[in-house]
Amino acid sequence: MTGSHTNPGSVSAIVPARDEEGVIADCVESLAPQKEIAEILVVNDQSKDHTAEVVRALMPKYPKVRLLETAELPAGWVGKNYAVWLGARQANGEWLLFTDADAVHEKDSASQALELAARNGAAAVSFSPEQVMEKWYEKAVIPYVYCRLARHYSYEQVNDPQKEAAAANGQFFLIRRDAYESVGGHATVASDVLEDVALAKRLKRAVYRLYFGSGKGILRVRMYRSFGALWEGWRKNLYPLMGGESGAVSREMAMAVVPLFATLIATETIWALTNSALMGLSVLAVGLLGMFIAYDGELRRNQFPTKLLWYGIPGSLLYAGLLWASYRSHIKGKLNWKGREYPVSTPGASKD
Repeated sequence: MTGSHTNPGSVSAIVPARDEEGVIADCVESLAPQKEIAEILVVNDQSKDHTAEVVRALMPKYPKVRLLETAELPAGWVGKNYAVWLGARQANGEWLLFTDADAVHEKDSASQALELAARNGAAAVSFSPEQVMEKWYEKAVIPYVYCRLARHYSYEQVNDPQKEAAAANGQFFLIRRDAYESVGGHATVASDVLEDVALAKRLKRAVYRLYFGSGKGILRVRMYRSFGALWEGWRKNLYPLMGGESGAVSREMAMAVVPLFATLIATETIWALTNSALMGLSVLAVGLLGMFIAYDGELRRNQFPTKLLWYGIPGSLLYAGLLWASYRSHIKGKLNWKGREYPVSTPGASKD
């Protein structure tokens, strides 16, 4: 099933927003000038801050902006899923662009996505955005996680209609309306806190073609602005993203920490056996060099700057800790995100 609409004004942008007063203006102002975007529906998901006031202040300047409000969250729904579902039902565009409140779009993000849809016969286009990182823990965790994700969600396999692999990123997820409606939209993934991947899987099973690629030069996102938010977000996401089963957790944690611990053990052993600090330090240097070379290759393949190389070791340790915390949260059957508690019986989490 293929088809595309690239005429100006064919896109409805839908932005769920819960306590996003610090970022929502940048998002809206990056979407508003794009001629392909006919309307911007910001869905205020019971924010306790001034998100709604910020949007209302933008509306006189940008007439295409509309502000919707969610009511009490219905049973069985994740907050973000309900917000975007309400937005989709109010939207008029032939294409629906689901994007997060912390996403800042380049001036032609919609046109680039529509062009890719037309060129590839895709009913849905999604990008993994360029990551903005300021604090040391962002520089340690985010590149490491995304390098691991690339091993599980290959662009090439997702884009191959002959492969079962399916993935998308809710920070930029453009879907043709007829395809969205034919698979039931977000109502069919109401309780799934990994709604972007779940919806992509439904689309691919329905024989709609996907395009998933790098968003470098298309949009950028600073995902988490504190260590607490970073920990909470990835604790929600990592376990299902990495397979949602204990064997995958064991393999990923071993991959993250075994090289470092093996190097430390070998260093201590050689030092003790030879009674030579120089020999021990030489083993340590060789082990660390090997880890740096391997991580440098991962960074380059995933378009991260090599200056982040030095964050690889703390990144691997934090990754292992986050993955274990995510596993424990899902096993307990409850997740907390943005002031809400969700029951989980199946793997799933999304970047909200």
